[in-house]
Parts: sequence; structure tokens; C-alpha cells
Amino acid sequence: MPSGAGTLTILHQISFAVSAGEAVAVVGASGSGKSTLLGLIAGLDLPSSGSVTLDGQNMDTVSEDARAVMRSRLLGFVFQSFQLLPALTAIENAALPLELMGRRDARARAAAMLERVGLGERLDHYPKHLSGGEQQRVALARAFAVRPKLLLADEPTGNLDAATGGEIIDLMFGMNAESGTTLVLVTHDEVLARRCGRVLRLEAGRLAD
Repeated sequence: MPSGAGTLTILHQISFAVSAGEAVAVVGASGSGKSTLLGLIAGLDLPSSGSVTLDGQNMDTVSEDARAVMRSRLLGFVFQSFQLLPALTAIENAALPLELMGRRDARARAAAMLERVGLGERLDHYPKHLSGGEQQRVALARAFAVRPKLLLADEPTGNLDAATGGEIIDLMFGMNAESGTTLVLVTHDEVLARRCGRVLRLEAGRLAD
């Protein structure tokens, strides 16, 4: 990656595969390249060398528009900062990716997912009227509403207290198991990482042995 001081290399010779239905944690210190790796998997960034293959498609050989279509079709995202649109209600936030896909059942499916995460009585509440845990529940409903093949979660409990974070993680793993979704989870929490079937450890941009 170019920088003011020349070329900054964030990840070095990273190579791994994730099987369908697998749950993989990516752990490492701050600045080790965890979020950059997630961005590469999602096709939000492109590698300066090497390649990323998602569902059989080499991400760096297709256009930006094609990558966006793949993301909408294949991926669900859960972020530390929730990434809800403040002007939209809970159901509008959860339905948005479905509406962008042209799904006529967007609102009904979003409502069902919000019911699944325990927010059936909060459909018309705006994010500012929801707690942090409730906002992350909306984010989970939005992610799973599209029935993704792959869920990418970036520090999903980073802005939550321990008790609320534990509830969110239990919910996320439960929904993941129900749907058979592949999970790649970025976390600094070793206890949380051990709930995944495999742990990848990044140290200074490299995979540790």
C-alpha cells in the first residue's frame, strides 16, 4: 500500500483457505493487519500481489461493480460500530440490503429477523433510541436477513460491556449454526476466538505458526 514514506506492507505472504460452514477467528494485536485482511476477503480492498478467491471467483479479476454484486449476494457484515443509518428505523436498517437487491419480501424478512434477535417490539425505533446491544442486534438481523454464505464480523463486541457482548456473541453463534453460514471473526478476545473451530494468529502482518 503506498504511503507518504513509500510503500507500506501490511500483510506478508498470507495464505489460507476457509471451508464452507467453518468458523474461523483471526486474532492479533492492534495494527497486525486483521481488519485489512477482512477488507481483502470482502473485496473492499485489492491485494498489491497475490489473489483472493471468494466462492470460486478471483476477486481481483472482476470489476468494482461486480465485486459489489458479489458482496450483496454472498456476504453479511457485523462491525464494532454497528454501522446503522441514523435516519432509518430498525426495520428499515435491517431491510435495506434486501431492498437494494430488489427483494419484494424485504420488509417481511427484516421483521422476521428482528423478531429472531428479540426486537419484535422495536421495529419502528431509530438507532438513537436503542441501546448499544439493541443496535448490534439490528446489525445481526440485517446481516442474516440476506442469508449470506459468509459472515464477516469485525470486533462485534468491541463497543459493548461484557454481559451485553456475551449475549450478542451467543446470539450470533446460534444464528450462524442455524443458517450454516461460514464465519470469519476478527477479535482480540482469546476466549471468544476459542469458540471458533480454528484460530488464525496474525503477528506483524504474518500468519504465526
